[in-house]
Amino acid sequence: MLKEIGIEIFWPQGARELPAEEAPVLLNALDEPPPPVRARAPAPVPRESAPVRPQPLVARERTGGVGDMGWDALQAAVAACQACKLCEGRHNTVFGVGPQQADWLVIGEAPGENEDLQGEPFVGQAGKLLDNMLRALGLDRRENVYIANVLKCRPPGNRNPEPEEIAQCEPFLRRQVELVQPKIILAMGRFAVQSLLQTTEPIGRLRGRVHRYNDVPLVVTYHPAYLLRNLPDKAKAWSDLVLARSVLQGRG
Repeated sequence: MLKEIGIEIFWPQGARELPAEEAPVLLNALDEPPPPVRARAPAPVPRESAPVRPQPLVARERTGGVGDMGWDALQAAVAACQACKLCEGRHNTVFGVGPQQADWLVIGEAPGENEDLQGEPFVGQAGKLLDNMLRALGLDRRENVYIANVLKCRPPGNRNPEPEEIAQCEPFLRRQVELVQPKIILAMGRFAVQSLLQTTEPIGRLRGRVHRYNDVPLVVTYHPAYLLRNLPDKAKAWSDLVLARSVLQGRG
């Protein structure tokens, strides 16, 4: 599997040098002693080396291989990834859910506690709200929507993602977009929006327009967790979904 994701492991070769032994010298009491004969040192005896644990994955080691991975290899690479400190506290990586090719791709920010425990994005109350929003458009995460996150591991205490963590996961997400081949991307939440669009603009200034990520039309909206705390903005989120549907239907 490690070979499959483009990592080479080198096992150190150790050798133990044995001390050379001098050949015995016979002395004749009547003659001058002959010059000492130098014996050849025995060949080094190989010493069995202990296996070396693979070093954590880092972006420069996997950037070249991720772009060629299929679904199985990509999911295995995410599950084995130790490129940042988020791997230390996770229960599960959260890869994604949905059909491997779909017209709709929903991208959230990072797993929360429930997602970390279940290994699936958008579960819990925020996930139920998202499912209801999608259902209103005739969509279902199991049938015609693929859902993924910018980060594949939960930040401790649900803190905000750090730039280094986003950078480490970005090749995985980019490859997911290439494999899903969506016709529309719905980016949910400030960190998802800003990382995908490489901007610091707030969501309020980015809504209502069609952006692009990897040449795919992208529509910005609020995260369901935010909507649970700010009920009046549900109407704005619904208009964002309608815009995304219009773009998909060629009317946006």
